[in-house]
Amino acid sequence: MNKMLDMTAFKPLYFEDIRVGMRESVMRTVMDEDVVGFAELTGDHNPVHLSDLYAQKTVFGQRIAHGLYTASLISAILGTKLPGPGAVYISQTLEFHGPVKIGDVVTVSAEVVELIEKGRRVVLYCEAQVDGQRVLDGQATVSVPRRPASPQQ
Repeated sequence: MNKMLDMTAFKPLYFEDIRVGMRESVMRTVMDEDVVGFAELTGDHNPVHLSDLYAQKTVFGQRIAHGLYTASLISAILGTKLPGPGAVYISQTLEFHGPVKIGDVVTVSAEVVELIEKGRRVVLYCEAQVDGQRVLDGQATVSVPRRPASPQQ
């Protein structure tokens, strides 16, 4: 299936537009269908994510979202907001600090912490929080396109 994407909804940022301290975030309520869909997409059918009966017997007491589902929300920021269209992942570190449960509202943010001219690299500190508590953090590095040269008149 090939969907046409309305590119007018996205404002690309070029390397020259980005400054240290720029920050964007997204909020998402984790729904049962998100967790089930992520399991189907990845093949990770760990019962802590999919079985209420199993998850009740774990330290979490209930089903939790896949850690990489939460981390994937970072990609939503990097690919659509900061830096946005044209950004290409180079690397990502992650540290998980707590679970994200079905029904939790997750706030994921990314902040530019370093600009590296060589390779047009942008380094961002990334964090996910639930109820003000950090559940995940790490650092992403992306490559960003330069601003196209203006046509000479």
